[in-house]
Amino acid sequence: MKSHNYTPSLGLWSLWLLSFSAGINADSQEPLRAPIDPLMYKAACPDYKSYAMRPHPPYSEGPLEVPSQRPSKYCRTFQSPLVEKVIEDMNEKLVDKDLAKIFENAFPNTLDTTVRWHADGTVKPKPSKKSWDANAWKGPQSFIVTGDINAEWLRDSTNQLAQYQSLAKKDKEIHKLILGAINTQSEYIIGSPYCNAFQPPPPSGLNPTFQGDGDTVHPAYENSFVFECKYELDSLAHFLSLANQFNTNTGSTEFINARFLLALDTLVEVLEAQSKPTFDEDSRFQRNEYTFQRQTNTGTETLNLGGVGNPLAPGTGLVRSAFRPSDDATILGFFIPANAMISVELKRTAALLRKAGKKPLAQTLQDWGEKIAAGVWEHGVVQHKTFGKVFAFEVDGFGSSILMDDANLPSLMALPLLGFTDVNNEVYQNTRKMILQKKGNPYYLEGKDFSGVGGPHIGYQHAWPMSVLVQAMTSESDDEIMMCLGSVKNVSRNGLIHESINVNIGSDYTRSWFAWANSVFAQTILDLAQRKPHLLFGKGAAPYKM
Repeated sequence: MKSHNYTPSLGLWSLWLLSFSAGINADSQEPLRAPIDPLMYKAACPDYKSYAMRPHPPYSEGPLEVPSQRPSKYCRTFQSPLVEKVIEDMNEKLVDKDLAKIFENAFPNTLDTTVRWHADGTVKPKPSKKSWDANAWKGPQSFIVTGDINAEWLRDSTNQLAQYQSLAKKDKEIHKLILGAINTQSEYIIGSPYCNAFQPPPPSGLNPTFQGDGDTVHPAYENSFVFECKYELDSLAHFLSLANQFNTNTGSTEFINARFLLALDTLVEVLEAQSKPTFDEDSRFQRNEYTFQRQTNTGTETLNLGGVGNPLAPGTGLVRSAFRPSDDATILGFFIPANAMISVELKRTAALLRKAGKKPLAQTLQDWGEKIAAGVWEHGVVQHKTFGKVFAFEVDGFGSSILMDDANLPSLMALPLLGFTDVNNEVYQNTRKMILQKKGNPYYLEGKDFSGVGGPHIGYQHAWPMSVLVQAMTSESDDEIMMCLGSVKNVSRNGLIHESINVNIGSDYTRSWFAWANSVFAQTILDLAQRKPHLLFGKGAAPYKM
């Protein structure tokens, strides 16, 4: 057993000494610690981006001796007794103690580190602060950052909260946190529906972070409100998904207020604008409502042809997405995974609106969902010379297609998790086989230390653990699932899931702190705990449900 030297930060050590000194009683043989002032303690909390790059005790009892990466309870941004109970259960039940330690770090990572601001009720502007729309920012609000970037991505925040949705019915604080996230996302959609990442809400009083990339975007946006404005169809799908998950797990419809309904109307306007072809019926070019150009030497960071992108055909039923969930530009604008996802979420939202008595809007969303789904099956399924009928990654409606997959969600491999198709569907199974080998997917990367799907966002040598976790969740093979878990575990020796791993140098990774990836790991463990409990807890184990 190797030894580990741990020295507390100077700030925390000083606080301990202050507490120690204050607690000395002349009549006692042992000093007593004074109660800790949480505000004083928080001021001494280390920057988590740096903290997550170094190992911390206590270590796992497994052979990898995986370190702890949870901040002190005084440094955590949100706490839940039910979350702690799930961690205790998993520490007790999981046979693999290295996996247990990674789960202990990953499952609460969003709550521990990324709830940058949360208000239980409406916040009134202070006289010294700039006011905002009187109809906006009402009710609970939650600002959830992605990790090492102080901004909220609609996609990331929805996925970061997903593993807590099933706790929201019993935990009032998590209930309010997720309700707040829905309300906050509603405001973002209303304000800038084409944008993917946002600044802190005005009521929070937090300072915005500016990128300075020199973007030229239409429609224009306010820099203090928007962090980045890449139009990604899946961002809108994730907004719907956040509310749908909340409703499924709690039965609550309290988020269906005037702002949520306005956000839905705004979303439909985007669908209408982005389903228009590049050329009208008379073959004349019609400029897209959304354009994006960035001053960059990286082709995936901007759109060609004056910020519009490559031509798209009419009559497909599909909706354009200028960027992928990786934040890379699409090549052919009909991005199939996002179209598949939003078709499902539109129909789910229609069902809950119908129950809430919003029948006209429900029918509008239902019609859109059915039209887009039909477009995916008609134009998104192509014939591969080796694998047969498969889902394409991107199409243009003119007959061209891109055959590949990317690690970021939604992806082709995740289609069953999105609810678009059954895992046993022949087209999906053909697609899955294509994705998981180099001759079918140029971004399937293999090396001596790691293998998995990557993507152009990081490059030719880095695969994403997220893709391997999705592979596990879409597999029925015990051997394949255990191979996936072992692979991710072996490249997560610092106790957290990284964005990407160099397939030939397992210690070479990007992003020590990436809450989305940690959430996907937690979701994978919880999925297997219900679906394949014997793999995690031993032969004959009963399913675990939170």
